Amino acid sequence: MKKILFILSILIMVYSCNTTSNKDGKGNPFFSEFDTPEGVPPFDKIKAEHFMPAFEEAMKRHNAEIDSIINNPEAPTFQNTVVALDESGRMLDRVGSVFSVMTGTMSDSVYQNIEKEITPLRTEHYDNINFNEKLFARIKTVYDDSLQVKTLTTEQKMLLDKTYKGFVRSGILLDGSKQERLREINKELSNASLSFNQNLLKETDSYQLVIDKKEDLSGLPEDVIAAAAKTAKDKGLEGKWVFGLSKPSWEPFLQYADNRALREKLYKAMYMRCDNGNEFDNKENIKKIVSLRLEKANMLGYKSHADYVLEETMAKTPDNVMGLLNNIWKYALPQAQKEAAELQAIAKKEGHDIKIESWDWWYYAEKLRKEKYALDEEALKPYFKADNVREGVFAVANKLYGITFKPKTDIPVYQQDVKAYEVSDADGSFIGIIYFDDFARQGKRPGAWMSSFRKQEVYKGEFVYPLIYNVGNYNPPTDGKPALLTLDQVETMFHEFGHGLHGLLSKCTYNGVSGTSVVRDFVELPSQIMEHWAFEPEVLKMYAKHYETGETIPAELIQKIQNAGYFNQGFATTELVAAAILDMKWHTLTASSPNFDPKHGEGLEKLNVDKFEADAMKEIGLISEIIPRYRSTYFQHVFSGGYSAGYYSYLWSEVLDSDAFQAFVEKGNIFDQETAKAFRENVLSKGGSDEPMVLYKKFRGAEPNPIYLLKNRGFVK
Repeated sequence: MKKILFILSILIMVYSCNTTSNKDGKGNPFFSEFDTPEGVPPFDKIKAEHFMPAFEEAMKRHNAEIDSIINNPEAPTFQNTVVALDESGRMLDRVGSVFSVMTGTMSDSVYQNIEKEITPLRTEHYDNINFNEKLFARIKTVYDDSLQVKTLTTEQKMLLDKTYKGFVRSGILLDGSKQERLREINKELSNASLSFNQNLLKETDSYQLVIDKKEDLSGLPEDVIAAAAKTAKDKGLEGKWVFGLSKPSWEPFLQYADNRALREKLYKAMYMRCDNGNEFDNKENIKKIVSLRLEKANMLGYKSHADYVLEETMAKTPDNVMGLLNNIWKYALPQAQKEAAELQAIAKKEGHDIKIESWDWWYYAEKLRKEKYALDEEALKPYFKADNVREGVFAVANKLYGITFKPKTDIPVYQQDVKAYEVSDADGSFIGIIYFDDFARQGKRPGAWMSSFRKQEVYKGEFVYPLIYNVGNYNPPTDGKPALLTLDQVETMFHEFGHGLHGLLSKCTYNGVSGTSVVRDFVELPSQIMEHWAFEPEVLKMYAKHYETGETIPAELIQKIQNAGYFNQGFATTELVAAAILDMKWHTLTASSPNFDPKHGEGLEKLNVDKFEADAMKEIGLISEIIPRYRSTYFQHVFSGGYSAGYYSYLWSEVLDSDAFQAFVEKGNIFDQETAKAFRENVLSKGGSDEPMVLYKKFRGAEPNPIYLLKNRGFVK
């Protein structure tokens, strides 16, 4: 007993020492610039307990920097006020960027609790800055000084404009009582969005379809079965097979499983996430978020949240967005109806007396693809080893821009599967670091995304090199077999890498406008244009090698991919547009909308989330065989991911990317160096340093022609 008490006392002392060292910064890697190659995060030293002390210290330092700007006795200038603000908060950025990757890809109860604790504190911190009247007075002095503004470069004017409007749009011009209410709204919004996000992650991770009869695996490819067996083994269910709600798990099951009842069960579990009346239900979060966003927009003088958001985009107004969506819808819906009829015919031909439902689409679409194009995606996957696809995106970037990628094994990573690469320009000069986190795992939020540990900028005269990361959710290697990607996953890797290039190739002076710091409906241009190269015959021959034999993908398979290029586009476009319209329906609600009063949450009980969504889809005539790509209760993009009233951006940007790729096509060379140079210099390197349409026209010579989007999806010849 004495020995146990002694050990406990030692552990308490160690814990106390660790806590003390974290509080005063000793042993906490965030309290100083990272002493690592290229200043990368020292993940081998960072621990969960470092974050709260680091956040607290970072906010303290940020406040001191803000005070220094305010108390500067010199007259306000662009340099001593706007640039000083842009350069402030570097420690907070450093801590926040690392925390973001941990909560996004390695989340557990420890990190979720830290999120709950720090979220309201961070919200309050930034509100204190946004409502700082003395700071705004200095910014306004610069903004109103026409003589000083005339001397600024275009990039400086963009930063000034963004900074000034950021304060105005945050409520600095409101009176005191309204500012206090806005602070409450911001705190409630951040908490509700966090709750939405954590509910989705927990519900996604907690569900499992356990199969213990081999006959129930009928139709499934061997690699899908192997992945399910590995998942089961990891969960202590060896000898069984487990499928979950991550897309790499449920989608192939829907695509190949012959057992219709199990397809329905898994698919319903996917689309009913956070809509089951349990502890993870998100309907109350949605009502709160929508209500608070509208109240905030009204306080700031806007009719709806969408009006507020879209003012600072290329689209500008909800009418313009809906005009685009309705125009695409009139092409997509008839094509989807035609595809549904084809799937129904296949089911009938096979002797199944059923009506095609949403959980049948993938299954019969795969049969239709084989029938119409003799294209079996399983026959393609051996040519799309994840490592080879990554080398493929590198090869495309090299041929376009001359840049090279070298594995970087001497820097720490936050998870063993993560790979890092050093990026160099054609002349050998250093560009930055990019990390790839490709595989699905417990604790990683769904989807794929790009972000950064450090953005490119020029800080105090020194060029700061970017540290970028790409995240995917592909099935990991199993049983000695490498990770093999579907066509959709190949396209996703090219897409996210396009975002990565936008961050890597940035050459801006100021953090606030560098890299992907552009308006929401322009940010997808660099990512979506990369998708155009993924399945070009010339490109496929560069990277599509059989993982066992090393054989280059044969011309016959390439031709089948080309022939099936427009396959299932009615479905793909309809589910995407439906989700974008659903987003707009939520965010064009106004104070006069029936049964909806945003003020202080009154009347929210009258708003039925499921009925609202169903009515919105009925209004546009969405067929029963298709649901929106995201239903409301798991629509992370718009309720916790920064795309509110912005999901249309993928289609708006497609107008741009389809027209931009046409510039290469017109030259008769998809690697035309002159065109690639123009795209790099006028788009990729410029960030948000000029108006997006100005940048685009400098590249293309004219505004984009929308016809190429319709051609890209096969809706017109």
